Amino acid sequence: MTPKLTPVSLARRPVSRLIQLIVGLTLYGVSMAFMIRAGLGLDPWDVLHQGLANHVPLSFGTITALVGALVLLAWWPLRQRPGIGTVANILVIAVAVDGALAVLPAATSLWWQVPLMVLGVVLNGVATACYVGARLGPGPRDGLMTGLHARTGKSVRLVRTGIEVAVLATGWLLGGTVGVGTVLYALSIGPLTQFFLPWLAYRDGAAATTPPPAG
Repeated sequence: MTPKLTPVSLARRPVSRLIQLIVGLTLYGVSMAFMIRAGLGLDPWDVLHQGLANHVPLSFGTITALVGALVLLAWWPLRQRPGIGTVANILVIAVAVDGALAVLPAATSLWWQVPLMVLGVVLNGVATACYVGARLGPGPRDGLMTGLHARTGKSVRLVRTGIEVAVLATGWLLGGTVGVGTVLYALSIGPLTQFFLPWLAYRDGAAATTPPPAG
């Protein structure tokens, strides 16, 4: 059974959960850098980020933070409430991905690209389970999905698919990298997160079968 994932007050085990949140978000940024350097395709939001980076003189991490902040503004009419994890999501991932990109060279052959891509996807699944499992508030993009789901009554699957198709198409038109890595991510990130989540989610004594937010 998947543990309950609604936000829980920071007063409960604050130190360990904050550490888990920061570690998860840092690993998430590193996993993004792995996929970027692999050059075989990115997840939909990073296709958008990369596409924007092709047109504005800002670092990849800065762009992710700005997009996250803009998405957060969309929470207001959706009546979503950010948590400390929401703000940390914007800031920590931006710093982590820029730091990792600064030290990680681009892969120059398939012998290096494929393992780097696979490692990036798997690490992303671990990182997602880690930061979501801390239960300190969803990321901006997660909140947009759940907010639209609540306001429209449409299924999470339909809402998420609609958002990611729009984001992917926009990023591709801007020159973002779409490839086999994009497909691998789309097919595996849900199962990977689901697999790692039971070991990483904070439990407050209540269990539920609600699947984890993805992306």
